[in-house]
Amino acid sequence: MDNFQKKFVEEATDLINNLEEAVLALEKDISNNELIGEVFRIMHSLKGGGGMFGFDDISNFTHNLETIYDEVRTGGLKITDDLMSITFSSVDHLRSLLDPDALKDPQINKNNEILLSSVEAILKGSGTEIPIAEAEEELDQDGDKQTIYIYFAPNESIMDNGTNPLYLIDELCTLGETKVFPRTAKVPLLSRFNYSKCYTAWEVFLVSSENINDIHDVFIFVEDDSELEITKVADFDVLANEGFNEKIQSLYSEKNHFDSAVITSLVNDLLEEKKSRMVNVNEKLKIFTKENVISSIRVSSDKIDHLMNLVSELVTTQASLSLYVEENQVYALNQLSENIENITRQLRDTAFSISLIPIESMLTRFHRLIRDLSSEFNKNIDFITEGAETELDKTLIQGLTDPLMHIIRNSVDHGIEPEQERIDAGKTPQGMIYFKAFYSGASVVIKIQDDGRGIDINKVRQKAIEKELILPDAKYTNKEILDLIFIPGFSTAKNITDISGRGVGMDVVKRKVDEIRGTVDLESKENIGTTITIKLPLTLSIIDGLLVVIGDTKYVMPLNLVDKIYAYEKEQFSNAFNNIIVVDGEQIPFYYLRKEFDIPGEPLDIEQLVLVKYEEKRIGLVVDSVVGEYQAVLKPLGKLYKNHEIISGATILGDGTIALVLDTNKIINEFSFKN
Repeated sequence: MDNFQKKFVEEATDLINNLEEAVLALEKDISNNELIGEVFRIMHSLKGGGGMFGFDDISNFTHNLETIYDEVRTGGLKITDDLMSITFSSVDHLRSLLDPDALKDPQINKNNEILLSSVEAILKGSGTEIPIAEAEEELDQDGDKQTIYIYFAPNESIMDNGTNPLYLIDELCTLGETKVFPRTAKVPLLSRFNYSKCYTAWEVFLVSSENINDIHDVFIFVEDDSELEITKVADFDVLANEGFNEKIQSLYSEKNHFDSAVITSLVNDLLEEKKSRMVNVNEKLKIFTKENVISSIRVSSDKIDHLMNLVSELVTTQASLSLYVEENQVYALNQLSENIENITRQLRDTAFSISLIPIESMLTRFHRLIRDLSSEFNKNIDFITEGAETELDKTLIQGLTDPLMHIIRNSVDHGIEPEQERIDAGKTPQGMIYFKAFYSGASVVIKIQDDGRGIDINKVRQKAIEKELILPDAKYTNKEILDLIFIPGFSTAKNITDISGRGVGMDVVKRKVDEIRGTVDLESKENIGTTITIKLPLTLSIIDGLLVVIGDTKYVMPLNLVDKIYAYEKEQFSNAFNNIIVVDGEQIPFYYLRKEFDIPGEPLDIEQLVLVKYEEKRIGLVVDSVVGEYQAVLKPLGKLYKNHEIISGATILGDGTIALVLDTNKIINEFSFKN
């Protein structure tokens, strides 16, 4: 696949994702003309781009589908459930057609034939033909026709990427009545003529009922390779006036181009002739000139990964420089070191922002999943989202998609009840799955909540007793019972379905979230619903940390979880009852990390108590000393240490030594269970 085809595949993927999102929204509001127009425009763009870059299967398949939605937007065809189902199936099929050899696959080819037959059946049954009398009456009126002026000047090298500008002019002609005038002033003498170059520009007058956006779509893939002006010059058909045609032909013969002021004058004359209300044509004649400003660019993920790696190395090098300045007391370099540290921090933050992706990028597939499963299980479910603009590291997005898919499947399969069951329980017939994302400090929190059956605590308890996971006579909180659901193989589902209930579900969710240094929490009330909360770091690459020392080893704690630091004599910790110490009048539980980590040697006379945030509480972690804040570039520990969950990675310090990065949440979880 050449570079131009790869570029089209990337752009077409975005278009198909936008199409799916628009169709999902249209299904909820079938009379929304803006959504109908958007669906049509996306299909039109796919058809044009597919034909231009050799994806004829996409172009041919989209043609009839585009025709259907053209009929819909002009009122000749109504949206039905069958049409929506065919459209959703077509979206999936278009994704498969992004492979130029897709139709060689028998199953894809079969799907193609079935969908084409379905689309043709809808077209044949639409009954959209206009009777002759009505057509003649329509021709006598301007209706919603307008006159558009287009100036299209391709770059000389436009044909190098396979684009034939004549095809674009030809496509314009299909949108309505046209008069086309080529500009040939730049065509060189034959001795200097290069057949692979384009020397011609075109000026076109188009009379059409299409809007400006549809005309822009014709040039959607060549905007960066041409000078383009598109403007509406009149709300009526100026080409129907013979005098106007004679004048523009005369102007072209004289100058080989048109002047916008002259066009404005001619249109004003026509308005006078029609004795209609005056229109400020100069205000309407705002020639669209493509500014030489690009608001966004497409960058491969490999380049972003490489950038992040370079920034990580820069952070480590900057730490070495700061340490050298400090140890050698080179005051002349002190200001320079501080400036580099400031620039490095800004560069780090900018690189982070580049690698972040809005959560909404994966919401469309969740909308689609709920729609399809609702239909399969005959359930009425509304999917509500909030905070879709919240951004996460692309690596986290990739690792999060599967766990969220499973959670949503569980909500549809086991959570939300059928309509009659909900009515009998005094609920609304329509169930609700609520997806919320928001920032919390340097973390992102995602909540998935449903208003379904909830989880039967007694059933979970009984299942746990049967599996000998808990003692029958022991007392456990509801949270402790619910957390058993995350144990591998634990399931209370009576029936195994293709959606969930195979006994390998929530444990996989927890493991996947753990892999990306996140936490998952579950709350549920029977007959009210279930809420699953996932908390994640913003990024996996670099963190602001607190560098501490225990024995001869240095550790880094995530700074966003650190609340306060206190100094105490070692006897206050050794004499504390039940590992509780009073801090500012509040009793705080603590863990003595030297003991928990089995680190030999004598502790210091004065030790440090680091208070960290854990859920809604504060927990103390006792260390020998605190060095200070440190930007930690996280490095994986490797396969030999992958089971040490309390250590989330390692970082190289400025002096070349290694510091281990602690996951304080996992430390508290593990030591709470052990103690």
